[in-house]
Amino acid sequence: MDLRLPGLRGLLRRPRRLLAAGAAVVVLAGAGTWTAVASDDKAPVHRTDRVMAIDGVHIDTSYFTSSGTSGRRPAVLLAHGFGGSKDDVREQAEDLARDGYAVLTWSARGFGRSTGKIGLNDPKGEVADVSKLIDWLAEQPQVQLDKPGDPRVGVAGASYGGAISLLAAGYDHRVDAIAPAITYWNLADALFPDGVFKKLWAGIFINSGGGCDKFEPQLCRMYERVAESGKPDAQARQILTSRSPSAVGDRIKVPTLLIQGQTDSLFPLGQADAAAKAIRANGAPVDVDWIAGGHDGGDMETSRVQSRVRSWFDRYLKDDKAADTGPAFRITRTGGIDSTDGAALLRGATDDTYPGLESGERSFALTGREQSFANPAGASPPAVSALPGLGGAGGLAQLSSLGVGVSLDFPGQYARFESAPLTSGLRITGSPTVTVHVKSTTDDAVLFAKVYDVGSGSATPVLPSQLVAPVRVEGAKAGKDVTITLPAIDHEVEQGHRLRLVLASTDLGYASPATPATYTVTLKGDLKVPTAPGVTTAAAPLPSWVWWLPLAGALIALTLLATSRRRTTTAPPPDPALAEVPLQITDLSKRYAKSADRYAVRGLSFRVEKGQVLGLLGPNGAGKTTTLRMLMGLIKPDDGEIRVFGHAIRPGAPVLSRVGAFVEGAGFLPHLSGRENLELYWQATGRPPEDAHMEEALEIAGLGDALARAVRTYSQGMRQRLAIAQAMLGLPDLLILDEPTNGLDPPQIREMREVMIRYAAAGRTVIVSSHLLAEVEQSCTHLVVMDRGRLVQAGEVNEIIGSGDTLLVGLAADITDPLLEKVAALPEVESATRTDGGLLVRLAATPLRGAGNCATSHDVAADAPQHTEAPTERTNASALLIELVRLEVPVSSLTPHRRLEDAFLTLIGGSA
Repeated sequence: MDLRLPGLRGLLRRPRRLLAAGAAVVVLAGAGTWTAVASDDKAPVHRTDRVMAIDGVHIDTSYFTSSGTSGRRPAVLLAHGFGGSKDDVREQAEDLARDGYAVLTWSARGFGRSTGKIGLNDPKGEVADVSKLIDWLAEQPQVQLDKPGDPRVGVAGASYGGAISLLAAGYDHRVDAIAPAITYWNLADALFPDGVFKKLWAGIFINSGGGCDKFEPQLCRMYERVAESGKPDAQARQILTSRSPSAVGDRIKVPTLLIQGQTDSLFPLGQADAAAKAIRANGAPVDVDWIAGGHDGGDMETSRVQSRVRSWFDRYLKDDKAADTGPAFRITRTGGIDSTDGAALLRGATDDTYPGLESGERSFALTGREQSFANPAGASPPAVSALPGLGGAGGLAQLSSLGVGVSLDFPGQYARFESAPLTSGLRITGSPTVTVHVKSTTDDAVLFAKVYDVGSGSATPVLPSQLVAPVRVEGAKAGKDVTITLPAIDHEVEQGHRLRLVLASTDLGYASPATPATYTVTLKGDLKVPTAPGVTTAAAPLPSWVWWLPLAGALIALTLLATSRRRTTTAPPPDPALAEVPLQITDLSKRYAKSADRYAVRGLSFRVEKGQVLGLLGPNGAGKTTTLRMLMGLIKPDDGEIRVFGHAIRPGAPVLSRVGAFVEGAGFLPHLSGRENLELYWQATGRPPEDAHMEEALEIAGLGDALARAVRTYSQGMRQRLAIAQAMLGLPDLLILDEPTNGLDPPQIREMREVMIRYAAAGRTVIVSSHLLAEVEQSCTHLVVMDRGRLVQAGEVNEIIGSGDTLLVGLAADITDPLLEKVAALPEVESATRTDGGLLVRLAATPLRGAGNCATSHDVAADAPQHTEAPTERTNASALLIELVRLEVPVSSLTPHRRLEDAFLTLIGGSA
């Protein structure tokens, strides 16, 4: 767990111009020079490594230039993230050098090969170092000068490097443009929000820096003092504020591109908002970009971000008026899922002006009586919102495969207030606010506020990375009205969902009062939600099939209608013994065209019962699509038979009216509404309107008022659900879905899962073919695994996967035997043993739900009583995670020891 984030390449900026370069900078080790020869005929990049002596500290630097650029050129300083070194930004430095910049990278004090103590961007330390580096650049013959001693220079960097770029612009007037990313405006506000100590992130700062003795002594003393008391004091705030860009905010007057992460519990979006307002007030151009990633994981959008930084410097360092610097405000939003790898597809939403965090505010009334809840002694057990450093791949994100959400509120330790179901969709963009009255049995109370998006029986945290707003209420014994500002977000709430406000007494990431107390909270106003109405999402181009597939679909429907009226004399009679069996496949085979001995499907046999959700799995070429096409009567098998409710399948067989299918998307007329498209499709089947069961199908699909809108206004997720509703018209007893989650984002995939579960719950049967193994694991009761046209295995999901009560705990570092014994002695643990990469932990209680039961939601019901206990499986896994952190086990990931992916790869023997 560190703050390097090499994908964004953080940078410093120069402070003030102190001494002449000759007196301030001494090159101790000079002249290691390398030439990096690029492929694709790119210009070679020359790199020179030097160790410079600056005020008694040795700073390790690298200087990059390209022979493809002649004459003088602007310079760029690239700074690294906390815990990293200059090597983290080398690739970006080489790219900028090829683009015509002289680039200087360096390892900050206390990192890499540089000496000195870490000062958290001390103006007299790290910031002064940047000014000396600018002095050195002013003497280089390749660097463009605005005047003697004043090079044309920009600074960029992420996290720690982003802050030094802001500070450099505030302390050194020679900086001409900056591009800080995922960084802080005020470090005191970031680590002590509203006077509450962000203890886990503070601890990560100290540990990733190499320990307390690696820092300046006053910083070490400050951390130990605050960590021991659990409460920041005025001196601690003053120290961090003095080393923050906000201390010189009135002096930052250069073009600034602010890039901030939406999945960031360390430096949330509000930090960039404060920076944007202050710098714009100075008259400088400011653009703001909210990316999909952050310190808690997500997509860092490295390529796009670096391209935008390059354009920013082209405009303001090269004076290229044609350079496209992008919109004044941009948000990255998910626009679906890539079915090949499950990665989120990203789309941008923009505005010509930065709207801030309160634009377009709407009010939503919350209901809930006066509620009292406990702050437990020692603030334990704590609720869980975010766990720093575990939010990315391989970390807490993988808990979803266990059916365990990251967010955990303990009964009796929180109050809950809820809105009515939304009558229309809502996009929240900014910081929600709410006013409550707080009273405590102690004078000092600390609350943690969070908002949940509640729909379809599940509560999903609205705030990215489960962000919370800590609130310290002093004088709470007498009672006090408090207005809570929640962290800024960009989140879409669908029609029919509710907003839930939760106020918890504890949180694992923060220090809470150790003294037991009872808090009483009463609502004093509505939940106010910003909507930023000026922000518009770029429209996704309509795929070609939207235009041609409706006509093709109508022709196919008419053909099926005509053939369905023909009676064949060759069809075998129904089998009464299978009259209640949705599907029986026996010795099914299909050869490839023009081949006598090559089979797409060979000797396939399996059976599906009522109420099952069957997952059809296999690598590409396994025969899944061929099997489905035979099942739907689109092609004939060469051998064997398929029976649906006892009837043999033939093209046009009457029993096919009991089968609904969704294969490779459905085509709709974009100018018609969703309902009109469905009515037109049903008319084409020639069946009576009353047989459509339109309302029942639509209720299961959950489209709501969107049915009255033109399909061209639909998101990809809404089109997909409309297609599912079309397949469900007539409420077929057997529903076949081929890749139903293509193009959907994670919340939409969850909703599609719930659609399938609801449909099968009434005794109907669903067959789903999908490449998303984790989703199949959570959605299906039974599996059929195919490979090379043959059946590999069939059975219940939990039988194929195996037991789900064993977890693999990944470790960032090895642990001692005594610590291992402490883990094994935990009440949640039956045994704990070392294995490659970590620990195998077998849970002692009820095995974790492994998604074999599709009829039960993995989430706590939205309308459950306020203090209902969470499921044992969820509690055990979450409790284990909490205990491991409490024992200071260096957890890097927590995953099921055996998932469907593991079982699948074992079964097919690497065919995928």
